[in-house]
Amino acid sequence: KPNHPRATEAATKYYLIQTMASTAILFAATMNAMNTSNWDMNLTTELTTTTMITMALMMKMAAAPFHFWLPDVSQGTTTMTTLTILTWQKIAPLMILLIIHNKTNITLMLFSAMLS
Repeated sequence: KPNHPRATEAATKYYLIQTMASTAILFAATMNAMNTSNWDMNLTTELTTTTMITMALMMKMAAAPFHFWLPDVSQGTTTMTTLTILTWQKIAPLMILLIIHNKTNITLMLFSAMLS
């Protein structure tokens, strides 16, 4: 139901979490550009930047331990919206992780895999 309070809460949570993760990605990309004088993510040398991008992408994908928002959003949305959130929303962050996979913090990725 579009006007149900749970649907409004789910939409607000989804919007705020995704905005926070996108802001973290932009901040990390800006830090990377300041350090390397280049916007290319493959030239990332700082562990802080890489870790921040990895954590933000994991939050966007709802990967453990950053999946705290997913149950509430799934309960408050329709089946088709939940299906979209659980599948299509993960493609772009996975592609970015694929691009920077050789620079990612392997400990963080293994920790996330163990929790999943």
